Order: sequence, then structure tokens, then C-alpha cells
Amino acid sequence: MARRRIEDKNIRKLSRIGNKSIGLTLPIDMVRELGWREKQKVMVKRVHGGILIKDWK
Repeated sequence: MARRRIEDKNIRKLSRIGNKSIGLTLPIDMVRELGWREKQKVMVKRVHGGILIKDWK
């Protein structure tokens, strides 16, 4: 498998995780930058033109 070009680094595919769920893999450098950990709760909200994912308080 060939390596992605730099400008295509943040292009991701959606994957089916069961019957009714779809998952997305985030780049590890982005997750580390945000300080997120495995199994951390996050809030997903639909906004105009996309979605917003932020830490759950």
C-alpha cells in the first residue's frame, strides 16, 4: 500500500461498526494535540455544514 501525499493526510473514510453505527478514525497527532485519551467521553453535536466533537464535561 502506498503512502498518502501530505495534502491527502486528513482525508478519512467512514466505516460500518455494526448494524446502525458508523465510525471514523482520527489522526493520532490531532488526538494527542487535543489531549484526548482512549475511552474518553466526547460530545457530538450537529452544526450547520458538519459536526462538532468536543470533550464531555
